Amino acid sequence: MFPPSLDPLFLSLKVAGIATAIVFILGILSARLLNKKDFFGKGVLEAFFLLPLVLPPTVVGFGLLILFGKNGFIGRYLLEWFDLQIIFTWVAAVFAAVVVSFPLMYQNAAAAFQTIDERLEQVALTLGSSKWRVFRTISLPLAWPGLLSGLILTFARALGEFGATLMIAGFIPGKTDTIPLTIYFAVEAGNTEKASFWVIFIVTIGFSATFWLNWWSKRNVLRFAKKQES
Repeated sequence: MFPPSLDPLFLSLKVAGIATAIVFILGILSARLLNKKDFFGKGVLEAFFLLPLVLPPTVVGFGLLILFGKNGFIGRYLLEWFDLQIIFTWVAAVFAAVVVSFPLMYQNAAAAFQTIDERLEQVALTLGSSKWRVFRTISLPLAWPGLLSGLILTFARALGEFGATLMIAGFIPGKTDTIPLTIYFAVEAGNTEKASFWVIFIVTIGFSATFWLNWWSKRNVLRFAKKQES
């Protein structure tokens, strides 16, 4: 039960890796900004960030087509000015993965920053530390457990993205054939052996990620409880 090509694996890892890096940075910046600032429309913005969680992937894919299609708001200018087309490329798969996985990173980052005792940051600022140094040496380390959870979940979600990817990237063997798309079209073609291989592979990755995250979270809770007792 071995596939004729490992292209779906390498493409999926590339797409998920790049998407995770982008979402990790954007999620932290967005969560940090909204955690520190109160402004009119903040609730609306947060709801917009979380919207992909409740929307069908096909709706997300349709929205991306409106933006990056040949006649889309952004796509037509990219094509006209740079002769660059996003749809039906692996880059489109990255955009799809970024949009659907961003809410997970944002939620975890927002929760992580909310647990930080702001008095620690204020003391450091009072002692002359810059905001960037306070964020790098105090806020980020304290929020790291939550950020790491978001990072793992983001990667797993990006790796398993299907609906939006299919709409904006399509299924082009050797070009946009991520693992989820490969499974779907292998089943459509009656190639259950190939589909089974990739199903087992992606289930193993997903199970390993969630199992490790659950184990790591429980270990941190026990470690924190022991510190409190001592």
